[in-house]
Amino acid sequence: MKELLIKVFPEQAKMRLDLFLTDHSEKNNLGLSRTTIQKLIREGKISLNAQAFNKPHHKISSLDEIRVVIPEKEKAGFLPEEIPLEIVYEDDDVLVINKQSGLVIHPAAGNQEHTLVNALLGRRMELSDINKTRPGIVHRLDKETSGLLVIAKNNASHLKLAKQFSQHTITRKYIAIVCGRVEFDEDVIEAPIGRHPLKRKSMAVSFAPNTKYAKTFYKTLKRSKNFSLLELRPFTGRTHQLRVHLAHLGYPILGDTKYGINKNFSRLALHAQEIGFVHPSTNKLIHFTSKLPAEFQEFVQKNIA
Repeated sequence: MKELLIKVFPEQAKMRLDLFLTDHSEKNNLGLSRTTIQKLIREGKISLNAQAFNKPHHKISSLDEIRVVIPEKEKAGFLPEEIPLEIVYEDDDVLVINKQSGLVIHPAAGNQEHTLVNALLGRRMELSDINKTRPGIVHRLDKETSGLLVIAKNNASHLKLAKQFSQHTITRKYIAIVCGRVEFDEDVIEAPIGRHPLKRKSMAVSFAPNTKYAKTFYKTLKRSKNFSLLELRPFTGRTHQLRVHLAHLGYPILGDTKYGINKNFSRLALHAQEIGFVHPSTNKLIHFTSKLPAEFQEFVQKNIA
């Protein structure tokens, strides 16, 4: 358990208690999200002038004294496993891996083992616990998608990376092989995505009220009569966005059994080739690139080049 004692300066008076503490956490790399702070307030773990307090919206006053009790981290409760990982970069704050196709990101109902989270726990490293069911996980790649993924090793890094994703400042580039000869050299797909009306485990382009805005840039690198090699840059990060957008255009990704019917490839032909972000501690832009998998290169040489 950790305790903090924070005093309110005159210029900070009249701020909401939860917003004041969220701002303090961000400036001091405490790794406490606003949601976590509100939970701590409601649970009585934050006192104001030595008095228990449970109102996140309370307006603080100059010279108020706030005591925060931060509980010890809870263990994830998942089984650590020795699963090989290709580490591209690692420091005290972040880990960048080149994920292999076939590896699920985190445990879920009916699938508690053999995931990336199990592999990370097997390395006995510190991980963020903003989401205790997904330690370290800031963003995801589909099971069959390979490529670069960034992991947060502490909560302060997690919050800063998550903010970059929400503000669309993370640089991401994917390479995909699709069925069909793509007509345009480059274009923007701007079509909202929501749950498929009939297949509840699938997504679809839809203009129904509960859909979310989605935007993808694409560039055609090579094309043949039956296939095209594309560079994809997602502006938003909706579930299955690239797969859904391309299938909607009539160019499903090879090997996509959920959104396509083509089986000319041994796996989903989607690879996260590049990622760039501002390092949460140094504030410097760092960028990583991975090689195109051998099966991609072989297919392109035989069918598109």
